[in-house]
Amino acid sequence: MKSAVSAVPMKDRILEAADALFYGQGIQAVGVDAVAAQAGISKRTLYKHYPSKDELVAAYLARRTGQAIPFEGPPVEQILGLFDGLAKWFGSKRFRGCAFVNAVAELSGERQHPAVGVASEHKARRLAHVQALLQQLKVEEPALLAEQLMVLFEGAVAVSMVRGGDPQVAASAREAACVLLRHAGVALGRDARDSAR
Repeated sequence: MKSAVSAVPMKDRILEAADALFYGQGIQAVGVDAVAAQAGISKRTLYKHYPSKDELVAAYLARRTGQAIPFEGPPVEQILGLFDGLAKWFGSKRFRGCAFVNAVAELSGERQHPAVGVASEHKARRLAHVQALLQQLKVEEPALLAEQLMVLFEGAVAVSMVRGGDPQVAASAREAACVLLRHAGVALGRDARDSAR
């Protein structure tokens, strides 16, 4: 009978180890040896699946893009749901900021690094998703409002990180998002403000 560890596909084992180490300790601080040890494999086996650390870092971030929780429901609920999700994340013990921003910051000066491209694409997809939701709501300038909402979202992550994972930051960002949405003519309902608390 296979153990739970050996039943996990090798690439998944490697990426789980990379995720724990890169997000927890930082990309530059963690070598391939540490990832291999965490995965319980040899460095040679790791290199069979990911021929370079650069490829491993890009794959680690690409895996995270697929872990974003999709929000269902009307457009307004989906937009505000992004901010509601932040409150839970900020309050968790594992919160270390945005993995994508952290990676780009660590790899500053390496704009051609494949991980930077993955991070940029992830942020662009989220922005496009919010813009599409705003188009459904028929706001006048969906591109501008989407950009403003994402600045609030990303800013909340940065501020909460500096404050050691403060969930109140998410509530403040959500309230500011409500102000922007109302200003754009979006009807939010009476409990939109209270539901963030």
